Amino acid sequence: MKALEGVRILDMTHVQSGPTCTQLLAWFGADVIKVERPGTGDATRRQLQDIPDVDSLYFTMLNHNKRSVTLNTKHETGRAIFTRLIEACDVLCENFAPGALDRMGFSWERIQEINPRLIYASVKGFGPGPYEDCKVYENVAQCTGGGASTTGFDEGPPLVTGAQIGDSGTGLHLALGIVTALFQREKTGRGQRVECAMQDGVLNLCRVKLRDQQRLAHGPLKEYPQYPNGTFGDATPRSGNASGGGQPGWIVRCKGWETDPNAYIYIITQAAAFDGLARAIGRADWLEDEDWSTPAARLPKLDRMFAEIEKWTEKRTKFEVMEILNPLNVPCGPVLSMKELAEEPSLRATGTVVEVDHPERGRYLTVGNPIKLSASPAEVVRSPLLGEHTSEVLREVLGMDAQEVDAARREGAV
Repeated sequence: MKALEGVRILDMTHVQSGPTCTQLLAWFGADVIKVERPGTGDATRRQLQDIPDVDSLYFTMLNHNKRSVTLNTKHETGRAIFTRLIEACDVLCENFAPGALDRMGFSWERIQEINPRLIYASVKGFGPGPYEDCKVYENVAQCTGGGASTTGFDEGPPLVTGAQIGDSGTGLHLALGIVTALFQREKTGRGQRVECAMQDGVLNLCRVKLRDQQRLAHGPLKEYPQYPNGTFGDATPRSGNASGGGQPGWIVRCKGWETDPNAYIYIITQAAAFDGLARAIGRADWLEDEDWSTPAARLPKLDRMFAEIEKWTEKRTKFEVMEILNPLNVPCGPVLSMKELAEEPSLRATGTVVEVDHPERGRYLTVGNPIKLSASPAEVVRSPLLGEHTSEVLREVLGMDAQEVDAARREGAV
């Protein structure tokens, strides 16, 4: 048995934030019914296509384990079918622009009348406030949630990160909200609204930077590269590759960096392991030198310290550096490219990276469930073709017979 077996999700989401959430729930066994517009479907089916007339990787990698139903909610019969789906489901999940479902005639109040046990889950760009009616995309969320202002180097512009902390990060937050609401429903018998704003989700992931904003009032942030020779303003600065956790860290070059853009490794000079690190790089003299032997002494010259470390790492590959430093308990990690991650056998073995068969695309690589439950194994099933399960869902979930399904098709409702 899977953890969410028996839970039915009415998936009205599109693009990335919402589909991330519902895909995660599907991996845990929920029956996710993805409702799409007839003829076009989720916009990402045709975005960034690498094979003509085949669902894009953008779509396929966000919609595993789901069933696709095409439904015209502007049609009277389509709205009636949608109403019956609300009655039959435990959760409705959407990430439309503000007020979209209300304009369709399905406000929260109306949904409660149809199914008082339903959990209505939404991704929004912003919570109540000056921006609540604004549309938001990934990089907008990173900028408005504090991510961009604290990413990059002090002398450069704000930067967004390659990790999708706005879209996928908010989808993960919403999934937690949904399962929490399902748990509470076991006690109350009633559904509730679950809302996650992308700005809020990004800020939650940037909480250490909000921590540092408050610390600024009591003096400079000594673990930041601006200390002691740079200047601090009145806002948390960009910190380059500093670790942010109180232990000095930086990315240094490794052998082959001249031609390989990822021949780098991150090294943290944790005080407890500094003895071994100093000896490994041939600087045992630091241990007897009062200018280097303590964390406080090293703090004003971290740039010089990492320059010395880099002289050593440049003569070794990032994996050789790992082999030497890991037994010494020096925290470090190679900068792994997407190619290296895709080819890593251990990630294949754990199901974090999986190959999936698709009837039109063939085999493709995707990310599997990052959350492992010992009693609820996650199987990754290919994404659905547009409308592939319309008849199946109308028959199995709503109890419609073949004649009713055919009539709905002739009317253009599905």
